[in-house]
Amino acid sequence: MTAPQLLNLVGNTPVVFVDAPLPYPHPGFWAKVECAAPGGMKARAAVAMLTGARARRELRPGAPVVESTSGTLGVGLAFAGQALGHPVVLVVDRELEPSMRGLLRAYGARLEIVDRPHPTGGWQQARRDRLAEVLAALPGGYWPDQYHNPDNLTGYAGLADEVAAQLDEADVLVCSVGTGGHSGGLARALRRHWPRLRLVGVDTVGSTIFGQPARPRLMRGLGSSVYPSNVDYDAFDEVHWVGPAEAVESCRRLARSAFVTGGWSTGAVARVSAWIARTRPGARVVTVFPDGPHRYLDTIFDDDWCAERGLLGSGRGHPVEIPHPRAVEVTRWSRCTTVVAPVPA
Repeated sequence: MTAPQLLNLVGNTPVVFVDAPLPYPHPGFWAKVECAAPGGMKARAAVAMLTGARARRELRPGAPVVESTSGTLGVGLAFAGQALGHPVVLVVDRELEPSMRGLLRAYGARLEIVDRPHPTGGWQQARRDRLAEVLAALPGGYWPDQYHNPDNLTGYAGLADEVAAQLDEADVLVCSVGTGGHSGGLARALRRHWPRLRLVGVDTVGSTIFGQPARPRLMRGLGSSVYPSNVDYDAFDEVHWVGPAEAVESCRRLARSAFVTGGWSTGAVARVSAWIARTRPGARVVTVFPDGPHRYLDTIFDDDWCAERGLLGSGRGHPVEIPHPRAVEVTRWSRCTTVVAPVPA
């Protein structure tokens, strides 16, 4: 059973001006609020990946779709699966919030839950190993492989068109980086409108994407323990690694002073966007808030949960500057203007 009318719900999200102190006063930046669409930001990528696979006959009508996710893409795939008529199997891990598990099941997805991390590759590799087992047991199953699927990038062309129509001009684009999809796809398309647009990537401490060593990560939705081929390293002008304390404080300040807030990625890009707006007077800064706050009520917005992890301090108000991604292992908000593609060991 298909529901193609759902595709009309993708996109057309608002842009809001944010000038809440994060943590200091700043001139403000613009944020594309993707939680305003039912499937969230990742519905754009999910629809693009499934329709692309169908056009190439890699995904047959009614065949199951199997993917590993830390949550947000799972919502997008559940949305795309309903719209296009495909059952969805999501490989998640035990760290996924109970509320998100319930939501994904409510949307009709089947969950395969991994109960222990891989010894070296962490939860991400453990999920990928389980994904291979699930695929082997599902004849005709399709794996979108979000980290290496170029349709992930093309799914954000519509997002770029919306931003270009909503803003007269932008000087700096700030994007969280996980699979590399929305940063690469959005920057590529927006530079056709604004050729001198600077791209700032926002990663999490403990992520290996930009050349740091992989470590256990508290923040989900950005960062990676693998090297996604979708990351367009040449497109970036600088990269920031944000720690969980800075992200938590930013999410809470947004909630109290701007009403529009979200999770780890939202807090991280807001922190960096505010810093850029403050340190580059006159620059028009735009970012994307990938999701809303609801799945984080028991984590980011829970005082006890944050206190147990030492996340209720103010965090850093400015980044540590490092000369090269491999110069030092970062443990809190840091910035580097040298962006190179890391070579896997």
